[in-house]
Amino acid sequence: MQVLEIKDAKLAKEFLEFPVRLYRKEKNWIRPLDKDIDTVFDPKKNKTFRNGECTRWILRDGSGKTIGRIAAFINQKTVKKDNDQPTGGLGFFECIDDRDAAFKLFDTGREWLESRGMEAMDGPINFGERDKWWGLLVDGFQIEPNYNCNYNFPYYQNLFEAYGFQIYFKQFTFGRRVRDPFSPRLMEKAEKAFQDPAYTFRHLEMKKLDEYTEHFRIIYNKAWARHKGVAQMSGLQAKNIMKQMKPIIDEKIIWFGYYNDDPVAFYMNLPEVNQIFKYVNGKLDLIGKMKFLWHKWRKTCKKMLGLVFGIVPEHQGKGLEGALVMATAQMVQKDYTRYDIMEMNWIGDFNPKMIRVVEQVGGDIVKTHITYRKLFDETKPFKRAPMQ
Repeated sequence: MQVLEIKDAKLAKEFLEFPVRLYRKEKNWIRPLDKDIDTVFDPKKNKTFRNGECTRWILRDGSGKTIGRIAAFINQKTVKKDNDQPTGGLGFFECIDDRDAAFKLFDTGREWLESRGMEAMDGPINFGERDKWWGLLVDGFQIEPNYNCNYNFPYYQNLFEAYGFQIYFKQFTFGRRVRDPFSPRLMEKAEKAFQDPAYTFRHLEMKKLDEYTEHFRIIYNKAWARHKGVAQMSGLQAKNIMKQMKPIIDEKIIWFGYYNDDPVAFYMNLPEVNQIFKYVNGKLDLIGKMKFLWHKWRKTCKKMLGLVFGIVPEHQGKGLEGALVMATAQMVQKDYTRYDIMEMNWIGDFNPKMIRVVEQVGGDIVKTHITYRKLFDETKPFKRAPMQ
């Protein structure tokens, strides 16, 4: 077997094309957009390069046929944050069902990370934020993947665990029918917030996108950046996130909460655009864009994706989750009946409070991913992600 580091356009193309061949008979796999994968590895487009480095490889057998790929990366913002040891990452792993091939790829990533002072590696994860390409799918193979979410073969779990990766945390995706009723408990929590006149709730307005982008950043940093492995979001990063989402934003399903007009909470939903992108075969060229606009106009997408809640610490436990959900429900159940299915972006098992919130919304676990960690010194005690 031969490992080749990606150094030119030909190998970069092979990095994209290998999964297409690997999953050609898998009906539920949706090809990611080529540009989304390329962006991860482009220093001009991925701002994580300002505080880190990454590389990637493909693996070929004796006949020259590609049989696997992997990437390794270090993000200095998170490498030591709340870790007992410097920890890097692996991601974008794809491989035939062959232990030797998989171990060769894992070894390659590990050696690269060790040479840079790392003592552990998480995987499969992203070179960037957790909202993309994070975790190994271990349950829910019968459901198509959401946009920028990992979908893989069931045998990948055996390959990771046989190599010595251990469960760092589990990630649950909840789903529900949009017009199903909500639990009385959730409605009680919402009413608690609605009765306080200091709280107001409104959905995003595209004509004020810059204003809402800053509100999003403020809330995110207060609510999430204190958590393990989550870095502070800069103004530029927030603008880039909104810029990327702008073509697909549905302003009626993104809601903010305010206390005396100060931003304190958000509940972000988007149309689940993989339901459109599955028609473009990874190519957002002229034809791909025409297909996208056609399906967007036809309202092909009937699934909405709940990306994330954000509630600043001093306003947690005051019913804001329920109020944001009920405000959104008032819109999508009665006034704006575009969507039939809703899935929530993954929630880690380290966050039981948010899991309880989603359970009150009425969702069931429909997919499970796992973020694994491999300690290079296996004599050290392994610790799972701390509870929040």
